[in-house]
Amino acid sequence: MAKITIRKQTRQAEYYVEMLGNNVELAMVKIPAGRFIMGSTEDELERLDRESPQHEVTVSEFFMGRYPITQGQWKAVVETTEKIERDLKPDPSEFKDAYENYDRWSRPVEQVSWLDAKEFCARLSQKTGRDYRLPTEAQWEYACRAGTATPFHFGETITTDLANYCGTDREIGGETYSGSYGRGPKGEYREQTTPVGYFKVANPFGLCDMHGNVWEWCEDDFHDNYEGAPDDGSAWLSQNTKTTDTTGYSKILRGGSWLYYSRHCRSAYRSINNSGIDYRYFGFRVVRVK
Repeated sequence: MAKITIRKQTRQAEYYVEMLGNNVELAMVKIPAGRFIMGSTEDELERLDRESPQHEVTVSEFFMGRYPITQGQWKAVVETTEKIERDLKPDPSEFKDAYENYDRWSRPVEQVSWLDAKEFCARLSQKTGRDYRLPTEAQWEYACRAGTATPFHFGETITTDLANYCGTDREIGGETYSGSYGRGPKGEYREQTTPVGYFKVANPFGLCDMHGNVWEWCEDDFHDNYEGAPDDGSAWLSQNTKTTDTTGYSKILRGGSWLYYSRHCRSAYRSINNSGIDYRYFGFRVVRVK
């Protein structure tokens, strides 16, 4: 087997901690302003046309959650705030058991829709007096890459020792999905979420779980490709992509999940679903721009 090299670096990240009550904390990492090339190169393995054309984007400084929002953070906010636009379940997640030596509250919240995530951000903003939002798609990819240009922020491939995704081959609808990426090894399929930070791997900006575990909702509407996309890091909200489902618009998800494969965990991969759908592999993390 070919030797696989994974980059490991030690850096310090600037962050602050938001106290949500009952000793529940939300760590927010400072993401510096900068420019990056968004999308995948034509020779990137498993790339899709929706990830092109590559284009330069300028992103202003912002703060981003070090981890996806956890079940504990969700509960702390939802149970202590009043409804703004829609009701929220205080405990929507399917995976409610402890995981190894971690309690369930450190698992990412899942089974939340884009609409639910937006309501959470509004309640979190009201609770803290700070302006919390979903990341734009450009902010998400910029933060995930953290200065890298490879398919994953830690290099050319991925392993299930570094992230939670389906690392075994499966056949679905007559198509075989590989548990490996490129020359990388196959791995395990955990069939569930893992606690945030479980792998103890952070990217150069200090963010964890950017690849796998739960798909993360972004602010943007879905578009077939990047033709006409903004180059200032703002959300692309043309709202010309309404689905046949009356629950809302097609929205972007990023990062892959425990149920999906290595190819879906790439920094450039773009997924799509309806804003009202709340599958057990949909989660999110928050940003603050001021």
